[in-house]
Amino acid sequence: MDLVLSENQFNLVYNSFSFVIACMGAAFLFFLLIRSKVAPRHRMAVTLSTLVVAIAFYHYVRIFDSFSSAFDFVDGEFVQTGAPFNEGYRYVDWLLTVPLLLAELVVVLKLAKGTTRSLLVRLTAAAVAMILLGWPGELAAADSTARTIWGIASTIPFLYILYVLFVELGRSLERQSPQVRKLVDGLRYIVLATWGVYPLAYMAPSVIDDEATAEVVRQVGYSVADVFAKPLFGLLVLAIALAKSRADGYEPALDEDPELMIPDDASELSSS
Repeated sequence: MDLVLSENQFNLVYNSFSFVIACMGAAFLFFLLIRSKVAPRHRMAVTLSTLVVAIAFYHYVRIFDSFSSAFDFVDGEFVQTGAPFNEGYRYVDWLLTVPLLLAELVVVLKLAKGTTRSLLVRLTAAAVAMILLGWPGELAAADSTARTIWGIASTIPFLYILYVLFVELGRSLERQSPQVRKLVDGLRYIVLATWGVYPLAYMAPSVIDDEATAEVVRQVGYSVADVFAKPLFGLLVLAIALAKSRADGYEPALDEDPELMIPDDASELSSS
């Protein structure tokens, strides 16, 4: 049965995609312009942030176009035209950006080479596994056991990522400044809070009886989570890079007021 959305439901999803495109585009320009304020040895993390939002911008343009083409306005409702709404764009985006997001955090901390290599390999593998295991469930019927099983399977590497970020990475922060440790706390809690939205949105078709409402919740939930998980995450990574650049005495970074970049207590922001 083709999906039928009310005008308000269609506009909510349509505008959420448009909002994400604007956020990713603005973040790309901002990261690109401020990159020179970061000392060269810390600049790679900001480059990764820039790349993440650029990839997301491209894929959300494709998602937006695919969604718009999949519906026609008929008798006051939006009815599927027969053209498929391509969910693959979102998963390709995650497959590329989620490992890069985790790499941003590891790279900006400038840990020992062995520690950095180990964290990057394990976090990348877990991130890829999490996305690949979620895709078959996304394709499964809303009320199927397969959707639940694949969702649970995808959660296992997610929990492993949280373990690495909160336990293993925590052991490596002793040599970081108090400001950097506070910002890293903010990053970790943002990961916990925003990435927790994805499984909730994923399960919406299984727990909401109305198909149209479930689809709106799923699409808007994914979109809002992406804004927090990419541009906001990137801003905190930038704040860490600038803090380290100031500590190194890099003059362009000294001109940046940290109060304008991020609230003094990022952990409070993320947990509120």
